[in-house]
Amino acid sequence: MHKWAGSGGLSLAGDTWGDPGGPLVVLQHGGGQTRHAWKGAGETLGNAGYHAVAFDARGHGDSDWASADAYRPDDMVEDLRCVVQALGGKKPILVGASMGGGVSLLAVGEARVTAAALVLVDMAPRIEAEGRRHIQEFMNQKPEGFDSLEEVAEAIANYQPHRPRPRTLDGLAKNVRLGRDGKYHWHWDPARRHARNDDGAHRGRLHACADRLGLPTLLVRGGLSNVLSEEGAKSFLEQCPHAEYVCVNNAAHMVAGDRNDNFATAVIEFLGRVAPPH
Repeated sequence: MHKWAGSGGLSLAGDTWGDPGGPLVVLQHGGGQTRHAWKGAGETLGNAGYHAVAFDARGHGDSDWASADAYRPDDMVEDLRCVVQALGGKKPILVGASMGGGVSLLAVGEARVTAAALVLVDMAPRIEAEGRRHIQEFMNQKPEGFDSLEEVAEAIANYQPHRPRPRTLDGLAKNVRLGRDGKYHWHWDPARRHARNDDGAHRGRLHACADRLGLPTLLVRGGLSNVLSEEGAKSFLEQCPHAEYVCVNNAAHMVAGDRNDNFATAVIEFLGRVAPPH
């Protein structure tokens, strides 16, 4: 595990794969996830000649928690800038899922990070309200904590019924933390769920950023996603006509976690043409 200083001096935890001399790929996870969501993709990118880096967003995983008013998209864009600078400041390839995709789109569209390419994973300016509500309900459940990892596994299975249940529960320990109360809590700061962000204004900014994109861009959608619909993907492609599009069948909103094989293949094929390794 690596540590970098983010905006305001917050400590950000991350993992890396591949040759540090290869093209830098920064992987940003979705809300409520951790850097571990990218393990399979990071290994595949590293083996393909890229320097893949995934870090926990502020308030997630092993990164520091922030004050309740410091979980704005702009705070996370500044964290991204800090990590890129710490890694040498070279033009990164940005890969972002859901929340991380929004951070990547803002960073590029508002000229705050100069990137070589952009990959948006199940995220576009237009998303479905029902899918967003489903995510919020999942994240807000059991604020008092879970009594066991089995209970955590049950909650995840109810949210992602298309996924086979894990054979062991060891991997779930990365998604939760054991509190002093003896209960398992999601591995993020509860305060960020209550941060007051104007979603309408945020969507407007994302829409404006999509209009300004000029770099190589790939949109990846999960075929089973209820967050980014085909209509939402089409709307983005109309705004950004040079963007490429891949729909991963049998994957829902967490595309890389559902079908990392198809996801990684699509991303490496795209990057091999627009930002190949040395």
